[in-house]
Amino acid sequence: MTEPVQSQFIPPPSRRDWIAIFSAILGAFMAILDIQIINSSLKDIQGALGATLEEGSWISTSYLVAEIIIIPLAAWLAMIMSPRRFAVTISALFVVASLLCSMAWSLESMVLFRVLQGLAGGALIPFAFSLILTKLPLDSRPKGMAMFAICATFAPSIGPTIGGWLTENYGWEYIFYINIIPGIFMIMGLLYGLDKSEPRWELLKKGDYAGILSMAIGLGCLQIFLEEGHREDWFESGHMVLLAVIAFVSLITFVILQLSRDNYLLNLRLLTQRNFLLGSLANIGLGVGLYGTVFVLPVYLAQVQGYNALQIGQVIMWMGLPQLLLIPLVPILMRFVDPRLICAAGFLLFGLGSFLSGSLNPDFAGDQFIFIQIIRACGQPMILVPLSILATAMIPPSEAGSASSLYNILRNLGGAIGIAVLATVLDSRAAYYFDILRSYVTAGSYAATDRLALLGEQLGSPEAALRLLDQQVREQAQIMAYNDAFHFIGIMLACSMACILLTRALPRAPAKP
Repeated sequence: MTEPVQSQFIPPPSRRDWIAIFSAILGAFMAILDIQIINSSLKDIQGALGATLEEGSWISTSYLVAEIIIIPLAAWLAMIMSPRRFAVTISALFVVASLLCSMAWSLESMVLFRVLQGLAGGALIPFAFSLILTKLPLDSRPKGMAMFAICATFAPSIGPTIGGWLTENYGWEYIFYINIIPGIFMIMGLLYGLDKSEPRWELLKKGDYAGILSMAIGLGCLQIFLEEGHREDWFESGHMVLLAVIAFVSLITFVILQLSRDNYLLNLRLLTQRNFLLGSLANIGLGVGLYGTVFVLPVYLAQVQGYNALQIGQVIMWMGLPQLLLIPLVPILMRFVDPRLICAAGFLLFGLGSFLSGSLNPDFAGDQFIFIQIIRACGQPMILVPLSILATAMIPPSEAGSASSLYNILRNLGGAIGIAVLATVLDSRAAYYFDILRSYVTAGSYAATDRLALLGEQLGSPEAALRLLDQQVREQAQIMAYNDAFHFIGIMLACSMACILLTRALPRAPAKP
């Protein structure tokens, strides 16, 4: 039984601690931003590198695979190299990899550099989270979590906006250039804020290499399966079936190894703690909401409304900008209101925004989304700060690495699974609704005959009228499928809200000595 964190005194943070935390959070922000910022520019990058649509998808997939593999290894590597040396090394690698991505001359070189960038960026995310758990006592932790919330909720919201604007005005290379100056400040802050300590190379001899191998293979194959499965028609493809089997066997092996030995890579027993388990499950739903919304909304605006990248970014930014004003208020609100109620209210608002989005029609475009985006923007800051505190308040600092890795992996997996499900829903439900609507467009249907006659008069050709009617029916079927996709996101967020309401109330923070 692990000792509650409240009984382990963490001294008040110094100025150097805050600088180190802020620098690490800046790195996590850039790492999460780089997941979404490239999506608006993929067509331009594919054209520059001479890649097809399917080949170009690996520019995003390679980053995500590298990121999800390195997250569980971050705590172990930091322990071996020392936190300061590890943080500075991965920060420098992230800056160099970003510069190399802007100089890529082929698809192969871009994928390689994106892997390096994903390895560095993926390590920055759990490092920042664990630094908050180890450097800040419980009464100061909401401030740190509020800063981290900017990474987890604000960065995905503004990524497409920044990417679209930079690509339209300067070129796709600038989506990588913007990492350089913040990266330099991040390295300087980490050098100043973190204490020097000796590396512990002897831990390499005690590493759980069987666990590392099974985890890397399992998570890597699972991420590729989720990213590419939709394009390969899932289990209709032998390649996808093989990936699914390897991922399943490897991850089951990893779980068995972690529960059967003392030198584990990740302490999976943390999931026996009620608040951490429920908070992690809610975090999966949050991943579906965050990444699913940023996936479905741009596709709808581009496919149905004909928006370009910059116009899409101008709609999505309304989900991001209001958060900058609201996030600093959440730690203050937590002093007076139960964090469970704040978090549940946040999920309620976020889910409400998704259900409101599920009432689309051919005239529902960017202007109609602004109010809905503001509702989402009000809900998201109310989720992440209380959710992080509820999940980790009882975790001792010695387990901060495992807690951070598990918590962030599950949010990323939630996003990957959510996007995979949503892509399948959009295709399958569009085909389903098209079959239903088509059954009403028959020669014996008065409405269909009347519509064809009207279109024939306007277009001057029965064939053109029939083609236009077919296009309108397909568009309506697509819109109905998008409604189902937004409803799915809303249902997942409602499940997360239920998980939060089942958590235990937090104990009061200890009095300062």
